[in-house]
Amino acid sequence: MVAPARLSRRTLLAASGGAALALTAAGCGGGSGGNGFAQASGDKVPDEYAKRTRVVVWHAYSGNPGTALAELAKRFNESQSDVYVEAQFQGSYDETAQKVTAAVQARKIPDLVTFSEVNWHNFYLNDLLEPLDGYFGSGLKRSAYNQKLLSEGVLKDKLWWLPLARSTPIFYYNKTLFHKAGLPDRGPASWDEWYGWAKQIKGLKVKGKQVKMEAYQKIDGDWQFQGSVWQWGGAYSNGLNVAIDQDPAVAAGEWQRKLIFQDKLAYMADSPSVDFQNQLIATLVTSTGGLQSMTEAAKQGKWEVGTAFVPKKEQQVVPTGGGGFGMLAYSPKDRKQAAWKFVEFCGKPANSAYWTLTTGYLPVIDAAVDEPDLKKRLADDPNFSTAVKQLDIVRKEDEVRLMVPNANILIYTGLQKIWTNNTPAKQVFADVAGQLKKATDKVRKNIEKHV
Repeated sequence: MVAPARLSRRTLLAASGGAALALTAAGCGGGSGGNGFAQASGDKVPDEYAKRTRVVVWHAYSGNPGTALAELAKRFNESQSDVYVEAQFQGSYDETAQKVTAAVQARKIPDLVTFSEVNWHNFYLNDLLEPLDGYFGSGLKRSAYNQKLLSEGVLKDKLWWLPLARSTPIFYYNKTLFHKAGLPDRGPASWDEWYGWAKQIKGLKVKGKQVKMEAYQKIDGDWQFQGSVWQWGGAYSNGLNVAIDQDPAVAAGEWQRKLIFQDKLAYMADSPSVDFQNQLIATLVTSTGGLQSMTEAAKQGKWEVGTAFVPKKEQQVVPTGGGGFGMLAYSPKDRKQAAWKFVEFCGKPANSAYWTLTTGYLPVIDAAVDEPDLKKRLADDPNFSTAVKQLDIVRKEDEVRLMVPNANILIYTGLQKIWTNNTPAKQVFADVAGQLKKATDKVRKNIEKHV
């Protein structure tokens, strides 16, 4: 394996969502590791674990998920005597990716990283990830995973990214407000039905503030809008051919512009989830990974939350999203094998069930749903089973968003213009499409080589 050349700041930004894709001399995945790469620094290993192989896991989870991952690491360390796992929070998915890129340049790397569904592609395209197929065995079988979710980490017939914190958008609604408005206790079947219901919600107030129907997420709202584009019959791209400027995508954007500026039913927010928890909006399309937080907030606020499938328009379909484990190819062989032991531990049905119960993320191990606590929760709490049932209508995101650096930023920056400036969607998406085409052309050969 050839060790990576020194990487410029621009190159670093590229791999983690910055200017352009350019980790050009990163070597080859699947090597033996080493080559002058030290382990990422961290806290001193506790004395009781001093003689073990140390594994550093960088992750992007705060709140309930962060607590759950720390607990899994603790349980793993107590369950055996060969490996010590140190889980280190690095910020958001994008912040984590930026730090990993900088770590590669500094040659001080973690062993496992929780990459988002977008970020892992950038590291794969630069040959920085370890193929995971050869690690499966009696401790964890490939067949244990939900195969639809597992398949999203496969390119060139090799597995590079393992499901962990996987999610879909689901439809949340305030049952208490729905009841006050005389609405049915269910999610709307279609966006047209939702629009009719919005008129009944419009007059309601909570703590003196008028309730809106919906809010759109300022940063990364392009993930939810991916589903909207599909629902209206369009796409961000067909393969690497950009399609966001075509009529169906424009219609989806115009729908949201009208809701904000004409109907006064929606708005853009820094955190729509927080606004929903504070009852400033009656409905929200966002990640199933927020379910536990939503439930706790509703209980504290003395109101009731409900969940349902995302409504349909021309189609009823939603994207998958969230994070999974990637292993860095330049970690030495002994640390890779030790890191896989932690992956195996997380893949045990009981531990996968614990993760889902604590966070609200999808159960990525099929047998987890038969674990007593999760089985009971799924049976007793309809909200908790929504995302699992909705897996029948999920789709992998469009290729340009997943693989072209900055594509997601270009799209959500465009959406911000629609949501805040009242700029027509046709004008915005024509500009976004032009930028996406230029960005795609820069990396098309490398993507085609890798897929």
